[in-house]
Parts: sequence; C-alpha cells; structure tokens
Amino acid sequence: MDSDQITGVYAKVSGLPAPLSAHVSEEQLPEVRLYTVTAEWIQSDLVQSSRLRYSQQWTLIADSNNHRSIRTVLPPGPCTPVSGELLSELSPIHGLRAVIRETGSQQLLQIWDRHGLRKCLNLSALNIHGRVYDDTQFGCLRWSECESKLLYVAESSRSASAETRPGESASRKDRSVYCEDWGEALTGKSVPALCVVDLHGGAVGVLQGVPPDVSPGQALWAPGTQSVFFVGWYHEPFRLGLKFCSNRRSALFRLGLDGHCECISGDNLSVSCPRLSPDGSTLIYLQGRVFGPHNQCHSVQQLDLKTWKISTMLDVVSRPQAGEFAGVYEALPSHCWSADGQKVVFSSAIRNCKDVFMVDRRTKKVTSLSDKHQRELEDLSDLSKVYGCWKLLTVQRDLMVVCCSSPNSPPMLRVGFLPSAGETVNWRTLQQPIMTFDYLWTSLDVTPPSEEDNQCYPGLDFGAVLVKPSRVVCETRTPLVVFIHGGPHSQFPAEWNSTTAGLVELGFAVLMVNYRGSTGFGQDNIMSLIGQIGSQDVKDVQRAVMTALQSDKTLDPKRLAVIGGSHGGFLSCHLIGQYPDFYRACAARNPVINAATLLGTSDIVDWRYTSAGFQFSYDNVPTAETLAAMLQKSPITHAAVIKAPVLLMLGGKDRRVSPHQGLELYKVLKSRGSPVRLLWFPEEGHSLSRVDTQVDCFLNTVLWLRQHL
Repeated sequence: MDSDQITGVYAKVSGLPAPLSAHVSEEQLPEVRLYTVTAEWIQSDLVQSSRLRYSQQWTLIADSNNHRSIRTVLPPGPCTPVSGELLSELSPIHGLRAVIRETGSQQLLQIWDRHGLRKCLNLSALNIHGRVYDDTQFGCLRWSECESKLLYVAESSRSASAETRPGESASRKDRSVYCEDWGEALTGKSVPALCVVDLHGGAVGVLQGVPPDVSPGQALWAPGTQSVFFVGWYHEPFRLGLKFCSNRRSALFRLGLDGHCECISGDNLSVSCPRLSPDGSTLIYLQGRVFGPHNQCHSVQQLDLKTWKISTMLDVVSRPQAGEFAGVYEALPSHCWSADGQKVVFSSAIRNCKDVFMVDRRTKKVTSLSDKHQRELEDLSDLSKVYGCWKLLTVQRDLMVVCCSSPNSPPMLRVGFLPSAGETVNWRTLQQPIMTFDYLWTSLDVTPPSEEDNQCYPGLDFGAVLVKPSRVVCETRTPLVVFIHGGPHSQFPAEWNSTTAGLVELGFAVLMVNYRGSTGFGQDNIMSLIGQIGSQDVKDVQRAVMTALQSDKTLDPKRLAVIGGSHGGFLSCHLIGQYPDFYRACAARNPVINAATLLGTSDIVDWRYTSAGFQFSYDNVPTAETLAAMLQKSPITHAAVIKAPVLLMLGGKDRRVSPHQGLELYKVLKSRGSPVRLLWFPEEGHSLSRVDTQVDCFLNTVLWLRQHL
C-alpha cells in the first residue's frame, strides 16, 4: 500500500461519528407519551482537517398502557451542524436553549425558543470578564429554577485582579509578570470566576465572595436560586496541572448571592462532579485522596441539604471480587439521578471493559444495567454480539441514553428505561453504526508469576484486549503490535479505537494491555505501581505479550512491535531496551525518557515524585537520591542496548512531558547509528490531538512498522 491508501484506511475508521452528549424531553399527548432524544455527535473530517459537531433528534412513542415501554422509534431527523457552539443547555421547564457561541474573536450568549432567537448578548463587548471556560474541568452552563438566570465560568478580568497603587498604570506594571495557569490543555486559564446573567434585564455580573486561594468551577444552582454550589481547587502555593489529575486538593463550597461563602466538604480531599437530586434534597459528589496516584478509585458522597450531614453512598473498592463492581473511576454525567431521586446511574471501568451501573441510595446495592453479561452467557464464543464498552450519556425521566461500542463495532446509540426491582433493561437501538468490521477480539486475564508478584499488594492480576483480522493473509502468521495506554492510571477498554481498527484493517493484530496500575481493577491495583514504574509495568506488558503468543498460534513471535504515548511511550522505550532482541520496531508519542530531567519541566511535578516512590511536598528540593532513583527507572538507561528502530512523535507545546524528553533519546540513538526518525509538531500539546497530526502519526507509524516488520 502507498501513503494515499493507508491514509484512506485511516479516514475510513477515524471518520465514523461518535456521540458526545444527549438530552431527553417528554410530552404527554391524549393517548400516547412522546420522548424526544437529542444527541450531539462529533466526526473527524480529514478533508478539512477538522472535527465537525452536529445534533440529531429521535422521537420515541411509549406504550399507552405502560409509559416505560417504548412501542415505536420514529426515523431520526436530519443532522444539524452545531459547530461554533462552546456550551449549550436546555432549560428544564420551557425548553429554552442557551448557547455560548464563538464568532471570530467574539463570544456570544444566545437564548433560543420555539420562535427563534429570543435574546443575544455579546459577552466579549461587555468586558465584564475574560473568555468563557468550555472545558470539562471548570466549565458549566446552568439554568436557574425560575429560568431567569444563567450561571457559567469565565476567566477573571485582568484589570479587576491586577494589584496597582493609586495613579500607577496596571498595564505598565504587570505586562511582564508571570501568570500561572492550570497546565496542559488549560493554557491561559488562571483565575476563573463565577458569572451570572439576569435574562430579564440582560445584566452580567461576577459573583463575589470566592476565597482568594481557590479557583471555582463545575458550578450549579442551589435550591431556591439564592446561592450556588461549586468545586474550588486550591492554587496556593502554586498551581499543578489538572488535566487527567483527579488528585488535586479541592473542596465543595456554597456561595450566596450576597457574597457569603462556606466550605461544605472536609479538608485535604479532592472532590468533583456535584450533582443535585431532582427534588433538591440531596447533593452527591465524587471524593478522593490528595496527591498519590494521579487518577484513583473515587467514593461517592451524599450531602443531605436538610441536615447538612455527609455520608458515603459508595466507598472506594480496594480489591473487587471476580465479576463484581470494581469502583468509580470517571466523572459522573450531568444528569445521573432517577426521577424519584433514589438511584444514581453512572458508567465506570471494570477490568478490560466499561459498564453502566445503578446504585440504590437506600440499600447501596450496585447493579449492572448492560446486557453484556447476558449476551456472554448466551454465546461465549461470539464476542461480536457483545459491546465491551457502555458509556452513559444521560438519564432523564428515567430514560437512559448510552453509547455502546466494541473493537469491531463503532459507537452506536441505545436507550432503555431504568428497571424496576428484579427486572432487566429492555434496550432499544436508536442508531446503528454506518458499518461494522469482522475483526476478532478477545479479553485476556493475566496473572503474574510468583517472582513478579508485588510484595505490598500480593495476588493482583491484570488484563489485555487482543484484536486481530478475521482472516490470515496468505496463510502466514499475523504480525503483532503491542499498544500501551498512557496515564499510567487509565484504561484501554474493549471499545472502538480508530488506531487499533486502522492497524487491524491493514493486517496487523493489536494487543492493548491494561497492566497493574490501570483503572478498573480496584484501588490496590492502582497503588501497586507507585514506586514500581519501569519494572512492574514493563514486566506486566511483557507477560501479556507472552500470554497472547502462547494462547494464539496465529500470531507471529518474530514480527513484534510496540507503540504508545506518554507513559505508554515510556513503557515502549523500556521494552525495546530491556528486551532488545524481542521487538523489531517501536513508535512512541511524547514519551517520558528521563524522569530526572523531566522533574523541573512538567506541569505535574507531584506525579514525578510519587511515581518514583517519593513523598511530594510543594517545597521539595531535588536531592541526589531522588534524581538517581528517577534516572534508574527511566528508559534512557537502556538506550545503549536498543536495537529496534524508533519512531518518535513530539508536540512542541507539550507541557506535561517536555518534547526535550524525546529529543534526548533521539540524540543518543542518532549518535550511535541506531535507526531513528522524529516527527515534530510545533503547535501540538501532549495529546497530539489535531486531525492532521493524527493522520500524520498513523501514516508514519504504519510505514515504519511495514518497513521494519
């Protein structure tokens, strides 16, 4: 295949749409009840090198005798582009649609009703605050109960926060002062403010009273609309990166419109995702520990707004039993409550999969709501009928909207009502994927041998997902690409992955490894990796590869390659250094190469200490001991024995892992005459997320693998 053909394959697998969010509305007619499901989708367009967003609606007709049974699903309406919209939210009563839209350099707030545009405010021209936050970390857009006010988060006005003496020019005094922000993917976001729009008069104001050492976000109205709840992240003595880090010191606050602010949650905790019950009686939120692993198993706390007492709804799961709920590892959807306020619904990682769960507040019993297990029991040999990943988009009026996918099935939309006690969900598919693929995939469970057991956390296992072509070409064995996730505290669920699909489409088998330290296996599994990076995780990946080779004789043990990004790149480079005769090629995106030299350049300096087994404190000063330990755990120590050709892909604006990490390995390999190629993306950050960048990375990775395998 030439470059155009490879790019065409990637366009095919990466151009499939995926749902981002959903909303449910309800209408009672004389004989039937109608439910309208509106979903927002995202789709990559390689021609324009952009991501397109659009919305689509479905009408569901419920049974006249049983409103919780869907009788008919009408064909969907046309796709409506929503590009340019930063945030949007439907009001709960009258169905007004609030949109914050970007037009050129201007940010507009628009209110739409059934007759068209009702109101439009130019937020930029008002100059009350800076840019509106549309990220998932701080951003929000919330209607008040009376639908006369809107709440959102924006950057504070620089002039309002500048400290100047009388008669001194703020611009002259502060134009060169360093301004901290919240790190990778949050560049320029430094001092968020809570903003309220009065839709009657059109006035925009910034709420006063937020503590000066706190950055507010994820705000929502409290019952009565006289105060708001928000999550506040402490930013003293300095800010640490927030992206992918749920371990930052933060608290739940209540701020009155009169400026009175109080902290509600405990001290020295991390909190996120406050969600108010439909009757306004209970507020739930996620809670975790400060520092330590950058992402952890969370507990779900519930705050009784009558007594102001906090209790635990779901605790951290240290070590789940086989087949049982493994804990909460990701954010709660904006709408996660049942209509009666007695159940909470969410999705979370469970071993090599992701599932939808429901917890009953009274009994604290957790129930899986997917039909994944039922399908597995019906036909264990045919995983094509099983969706390895279930993501809850919303639950409103007890109707759940979920996104389902698997390694051979692109994302699809399904709906189902919350079940009564003892019943199962009757899932209905709204939108089948445009195409499915006849790849084979299986979920592997891997148990380390006794010599690789963790002495502090013994008896742990881990997993992997193997995806391969359904037919072997020319009766030869299939080359295997080992794909390692970053984090390290994240997961490769058995979901649709365009990189994996593209590689399999081109004739490779792909092994996605969830080594010890990945999410979905319990908190003990996560904690076991602390201080063990570069050894335990490397051995786990190698053990998973050996397990796959032993269990599937169609794989070619002589044609092995390893790819990964961030910590996955760290492990990829470790593997070709620790097993120099085993792998034939390597492709690494923004890899950690030398943890010692990374210490002073990363936006998450705390994780650099923690991962190496050291306690972090804001006033830490590097010592010879810590730097030596970090160096000893780094791939650069094995660079002299690397034989496999290495492809490096680096983002010039990466604040999480400096591009000088990859350059360090590049120079060592090049000086020794080892085959190495470097792709430099000057405007990219850590995720290498632009569409044209992802095309370049995939194309070059495939060509590199084909050349050296």
